[in-house]
This record gives sequence, structure tokens and C-alpha cells, in this order.
Amino acid sequence: MDNDISKLKIERQPLLATPRKSRHLGRWIGGTLAVLVVGGLVISMANRPTPIQLTSVTQAYPSQALSVLNATGYVVAQRKASIASKATGRLEWLGVREGSTVKAGELIAKLENADLKANVSQAAANIDIARARLQEAEAELQDAQRAYDRALDLKKQNFISNAELDQVKARLDRAKAGVSGARSAIGAAVAGTEAARVAVANTEIRAPFDGVILTKNANVGDVVAPFSSSAEAKAAVVTMADLSTLEVEADVAESSVGKVKVGMPCEIQLDALPDMRLKGVVASQVPSVDRSKATVMFKIRFVEKHDQVLPEMSAKVAFLTRELNTNERQPKVAITPTALSGEGKQTWLWQVIDGHAKKVQVERGEQLGDLQTIRGPVKPGDKVVNKPSERLKDGGAVVVAEK
Repeated sequence: MDNDISKLKIERQPLLATPRKSRHLGRWIGGTLAVLVVGGLVISMANRPTPIQLTSVTQAYPSQALSVLNATGYVVAQRKASIASKATGRLEWLGVREGSTVKAGELIAKLENADLKANVSQAAANIDIARARLQEAEAELQDAQRAYDRALDLKKQNFISNAELDQVKARLDRAKAGVSGARSAIGAAVAGTEAARVAVANTEIRAPFDGVILTKNANVGDVVAPFSSSAEAKAAVVTMADLSTLEVEADVAESSVGKVKVGMPCEIQLDALPDMRLKGVVASQVPSVDRSKATVMFKIRFVEKHDQVLPEMSAKVAFLTRELNTNERQPKVAITPTALSGEGKQTWLWQVIDGHAKKVQVERGEQLGDLQTIRGPVKPGDKVVNKPSERLKDGGAVVVAEK
């Protein structure tokens, strides 16, 4: 029994050793977790996208360095007309539409003119009547002349009196006057016929010069009355212009007029055709000042012409110190200088592709105004980092910083 009770003795020493091992294990696990957390934060910070500012690769023209002044204006045809008829009537036929090319004298439209054509026929008949009356007057003159000749012979033989001779002479004079009147009647009939034909021609609207139809202002059936104030009547049938006379009318501030001279070379850029630069030259200066805008108008003639240039297009004009050569007219790839890093041959930029920065080696060119020309594997429109930071890495993630 005593032996059994002794077996129930509690061993305390081992129980005191167990908590000590647990504390060491907890510290080790806690330290490991702290290291993992810090490492994760470091890795997270390393993979976090770098905030950047974006800019774009663009293109610049060497003419920017030779420009002494820039101005804006509009393309205007120097030969332009609103075509109308002298006559008043209903439009019967219209043979053109917007964009049609016409030659000088070409028929554009016609008004109803059946009554005027009838007048031409009537005038032609009047000529025939006048000619018949002339023949009758000439026959009367011949008979009066023969009667007068016989009367003279009889008078020489004293067979008739002076009074009878005077009567025969008066008949001869009347016959001569009748012939003259008949000839004048023919002239009047011919003139009347010509007037009737002119009246018909006035109903035919023809192009006054070679050009292109810009607008169509009337349709078949409309009443055309160029000198009428009626709201229902159309003044002009079409508007046309000679596109070979296109010029840019540009406004120059009166304080800068001294910089521009007639004959000065220019470069013209149209807003509708931004990738096209055309040669121009200052053709003339309007000798007056627009007081409302404090500007003077200059007219710039196109040295180079293009089919896509149309009247009323907006244009920018660069007035140049000299004419550009062929190489200077070609655009060059350029960028803002703050997007470049390094110097000389060790120059690069950071191109942004799908949210990642790519280091691209480039070569510096000439300075054109505020832009730096470059040569390298980039093209206009590519997105690059502006004012790059030292944190950028090749292939690293980037994000556009909020302004």
C-alpha cells in the first residue's frame, strides 16, 4: 500500500521546464513574422507604380526658327461672283450643283422664256414686212423717176406748164422719201429683233469666268428677281469662284506691320490640313487699318497650290526671313527638353508603354523654339515621361500623377 502511494508522487521539475521552451518558441515565431511583414512592405513599396507626368513626342518644322511673325486668317477667292439673271422669271432649268466645274460662257441655268422667243419670231417677221415695203417704195420711186423724165422732155417742148412739172417733181421727192423711210424701217426691225434676242439671252445664265460652283441658292420653279425685294424671290441662282485666285487674308497687329514686307516668303498651314505646309508669298497690303481690331490686312498668295484648299478655310501664316530649302521643309521629331536625361551620346528618355517605363536611347538634334529635335526609335504621338525622377527603372510600373 505504501508503495502504491509513493507512485502517486507529482514530478514538479519537468513541469517548470515546459513554459520556458514555449516562451523561446513564441519569440522566434514573432520575430519571423515581423521580418516577413517588413519584407512584404519593402517588396510592396518596390513594386508600387512610380508617379509620373506625361508628355508626347511631336514634330517640329525648321521654319519655326526662321519665323519673324505669325498671323491667322482665312482663305479667300479674289475672283468670286453671285450669278443672277438680268431678267425676272421662273427658273426652268438648272444644270449645275455644288462643286461643278464650269468654263467661261457655259450655260448654268435658264428662266422660262417662251413669250420672249415669240417676240423674236415677231421681230423677224417685221423685218420681212419692212423689206417688202422697201421694194414697194423702190418701185414707186422708179415710176416717179420715169414720169419726171418725161415731164422734163415735155416741158422743153412747152407741152406742159411749170405747175404740172412741179407736181411730177413733188411725186418724185415723195418716192425718194418713201424709200428712205422703208430702209429705216428695216433698220428698226433688225434692231427690234436684236433686242428680242437679247431679252431671250438675259434669261440664260452663263458663267462669267472659269471656276467652281460654291453654293446653289435657287431650285427649279423658284422665281428669280435680282432687283426685287420680295421675300419669295431669289436674287442669285448660284455663287461661284475661281479657285486659281485663292489667297490668304491675314490680319497683322498694327504694331508689327513693320516686320512684314510685300514679296516676303511665307509658310501657310491650314487648320483643316494640319500635316501640310504650303509655300506662300506676301502679295499685297490693304492700305487701311481696322480700328475695331487694330490690325492691317495682308494678302498672301499661294506659291504651291493644292486641290484640297477651299475658300473660307482657317489658316496660319508664318512670315519668314528667307525662303526655305527642301530639307528645311521636312518635319522633324521633337520633344520638350525636360523629358530628356543625360548629355551628348548618353541621352535617353522614358517611353511609357502599357503602364511601364521603357528606357530609350536617343540623339539630340537642333533646338527649334521651345522644342528639342531628336533622332531615335520614337515617333510623333508616343507618350514619354516629363521631368523623370531617379526612381524610374527600365520596365518598372508607372502611373500618371494626379495634378
